[in-house]
Amino acid sequence: MIPIRDTAPCNTRPVITWGLIAVCTSIFVGMQFLPYEVSNPLIARFGMVPLRYSNPEWASRAGLPFDAYLSFLTNLFLHGSWFHLIINMWFLWIFGDNVEDRMGHLSFLAFYLLCGLVATALQWYFDPYLAIPVVGASGPIAGVLAAYFFLYPMARIILWVPIFFLPVVVHVPAIAFLGLWVIYQLNEATTSILFEGGAAKMAWWAHLGGFIAGFLIYRFFLKKPPHGIKMEDSGSFKI
Repeated sequence: MIPIRDTAPCNTRPVITWGLIAVCTSIFVGMQFLPYEVSNPLIARFGMVPLRYSNPEWASRAGLPFDAYLSFLTNLFLHGSWFHLIINMWFLWIFGDNVEDRMGHLSFLAFYLLCGLVATALQWYFDPYLAIPVVGASGPIAGVLAAYFFLYPMARIILWVPIFFLPVVVHVPAIAFLGLWVIYQLNEATTSILFEGGAAKMAWWAHLGGFIAGFLIYRFFLKKPPHGIKMEDSGSFKI
């Protein structure tokens, strides 16, 4: 199932959402023009390598000095492939504008980055001896999905379902689509622990960490409605 768009109205220009998409895309495209001998060390330095912080001696031998956990932030703007980038930016494009609308620009940016930091920390906690970089915006975007889940549960998500390559389009409530997304992430994360010894091809725990963070803190970042107006979960104002 591929989400095409949502039906929740947006009353402001999502400049932070657009900016995040532009920054992530520009960094990825710029990295494609660098030779492997340059880009690979950059990914290792600015991606979050869990073993770098779990084993400082190994990190020193690998040429990764302690950076005060800076890579917990910088990894959020790196991506490993075109597919990885497009999927993340597509989800941010669909769901980010409405959450930014309800939070305000700077509050949304703070919320996004905080969810990303929590997501990266949880991935490190569950996979501390991973020796390859964890990169991508999936963690903070999962936080955005959590906020959307609770702010717009009945908004319709328009999905393209590829059945025998036919253009089948269905409308489902956000609570159903995002609920299935969470179940899938949880299944993959727990499966990686039970059957792969904690290692996984994707940072499933970062996805869950971002969603959990978003669920716990999104209310603290919402704009206060004007006096005498109540903010409804549907995204509309009620006098």
